[in-house]
Amino acid sequence: MKRVNIKCPYCGSQAYLQPAKVVYGDRTRDPAAKVYVCARYPACDSYVSAYRATLLPMGTLANRPLRRKRIMAHDALDRLCAAGYMTKTEAYHWLQVQMGLPESEAHIAKFSELRCQQVFDLCEQFMCSQAQTA
Repeated sequence: MKRVNIKCPYCGSQAYLQPAKVVYGDRTRDPAAKVYVCARYPACDSYVSAYRATLLPMGTLANRPLRRKRIMAHDALDRLCAAGYMTKTEAYHWLQVQMGLPESEAHIAKFSELRCQQVFDLCEQFMCSQAQTA
């Protein structure tokens, strides 16, 4: 297993791999889930989920405002799929092209608040354009 060295972008502390229960308490849906958590948590409220198979971080550490923006961006992209305009794979490819990003960077878990807002705006524009042509 590859060891990763993650520094918190907010306070500069080290982040450590912990059971998700550290962050989510009894609300965790997956008892085996892991997260990278800032050593200063909860004073510094930044963390990111880890992939189950590799234990690598899914993206970058995020504080509450950035996590909210990422959720908003995911929800906007999911609405395109739920409306039947594209599959999830097609939606992520569309997003990659629209934002001019390489595939390795086209992941909402890596996005800043600004990029998350861009995702939301692109999805809204797409939905509006589809409604106008219907």
